[in-house]
Amino acid sequence: MKIILDTHIFLWSLAAPERLEDERRQIIESRTNTVFVSAITMAELSIKSSIGKLCLDFDPVDLAKQIGFDLLPFLAEEALYLKDLPFHHRDPFDRMLIAQSIATTYPIMTDDEQFHSYECKLI
Repeated sequence: MKIILDTHIFLWSLAAPERLEDERRQIIESRTNTVFVSAITMAELSIKSSIGKLCLDFDPVDLAKQIGFDLLPFLAEEALYLKDLPFHHRDPFDRMLIAQSIATTYPIMTDDEQFHSYECKLI
């Protein structure tokens, strides 16, 4: 299975894996799954770090690769899905992840309840 990690799930998997339910941790750790960290997540982390909302004292790209996560680019074709996406969720990063999930048909692992308002698959 191919899955996309929402930003908070990516951070929890790095710094607080105990916050993940056992089933989710097993999905992330299973070598039969491809776990993606999107370029959108990297942009969100970088922007939040630059405005002081997050201390980013590590290289998230390097760490994602070391752990075995795959990086997922955000394509122009995926961005076009944003045009018709309803405004149930106002966070632009989450909206981009939702659009990417819909375009790729990869489910998103998230705890954000607002994602349920969209036609993307969730874990």
